Amino acid sequence: MSLHRRLLLSRGLTLGAGLALAPSARAQSGPIKLGTLTPLTGAGGPYGPVMVTTVKAVIDEVNAAGGVLGRQIMLVSEDDQTNPEAGVRAARKLIDVDKVTAIMGTWASAVTTAVAPLCWESKTFLSTVSGADSITALPHLGYLVRTQPNTTLQGRKFGEFALEQGAKKVFFLTPQTPFAQSQLASMKAAVEKAGGKVDSLIYDDKKPSLRTEVDTALRGTPDMIVLGGYTPDTTVLLKDLFRANFKGKLLGFGYSVNQKLIEALPGEVSEGIFTLSPSSDDGALAYKRVAEITKSASPDPYSCQIYDHVSLIVLAMAAAKAASGDAIKDSIRRVAQGGGEKVESAVAGLRLLAAGRKIDYVGASGPCDFTDIGDISDSKFRYEQVKGGKLALLKVA
Repeated sequence: MSLHRRLLLSRGLTLGAGLALAPSARAQSGPIKLGTLTPLTGAGGPYGPVMVTTVKAVIDEVNAAGGVLGRQIMLVSEDDQTNPEAGVRAARKLIDVDKVTAIMGTWASAVTTAVAPLCWESKTFLSTVSGADSITALPHLGYLVRTQPNTTLQGRKFGEFALEQGAKKVFFLTPQTPFAQSQLASMKAAVEKAGGKVDSLIYDDKKPSLRTEVDTALRGTPDMIVLGGYTPDTTVLLKDLFRANFKGKLLGFGYSVNQKLIEALPGEVSEGIFTLSPSSDDGALAYKRVAEITKSASPDPYSCQIYDHVSLIVLAMAAAKAASGDAIKDSIRRVAQGGGEKVESAVAGLRLLAAGRKIDYVGASGPCDFTDIGDISDSKFRYEQVKGGKLALLKVA
């Protein structure tokens, strides 16, 4: 028997009357557990570890400043392997065993789609960098936000950029993903409005060669081919396009045509490829902090976004004066778009909230204003091109 319990009993108090010993009170005195569910392996493997490093740095800063609600934060990290089944197993552990209040950083849209129902059913808050339109159309009851622009917006940007490059005939080569159809529809609308044409083909991303699919695409003599896959299958696709002597222009997602892919291919295979990515706010103090954490002059957009996830979740709990998925759901917009003083870090926001002031968090990925269904309301895009084995910035718009 603990000394505390003996003292209570010696004063004639029963366990039923000993409110200090109630399980809920004991739970409130322990650490607040937050989880990351990122791709430490698989197609998203280049991004997941850095995302976790970023979250840990923010949590360390918050804990050093006294924590949240008088409690320290404990981070629990799991690998979704860029695979829905593995993601579900990891999410169940985070929710059922670790009992995290929020899960941050799901990357692949298929993983987020699989994991989201577990979160809203358990009232665990979920923040994601996945882009498929279908995600925020799920009945998530407000327990989800994303900082990644949806694929309707991204598809339109792909189409508009293809037109800027003089393309009239565009071919979209993509594996089957939760965002393939919405991206295609939006891209087609933009190109066809200007008198162009878009054709498409869905391929099996597990095949060791995609030459048959490449030959099918080239029969239409496209001016530009848009690459809709992840790094592993895009690597295969680019090799087969080079062998087929394709001389047109190539445009891919920035997360796919990354430095790892460029270094894995001969220079003549990757030279000249255009990439498109949601743009972080490289003028923000928060962006500079992510650059310090990741030891990168140009941190990837997902590290910037997850920096904002953990900051917003910490601030939402502080504003609500409670550490729960419900508290985050109800307060995240209050700290992100509440019309208060601009802040760019969790620690700065906590100080202002403790002083009774309203805040408006502006992060490394830009303004974090969310629609009613959890979409980010606006975003800039970063356009780059592979030149001499490196990605060179063309514009941010």
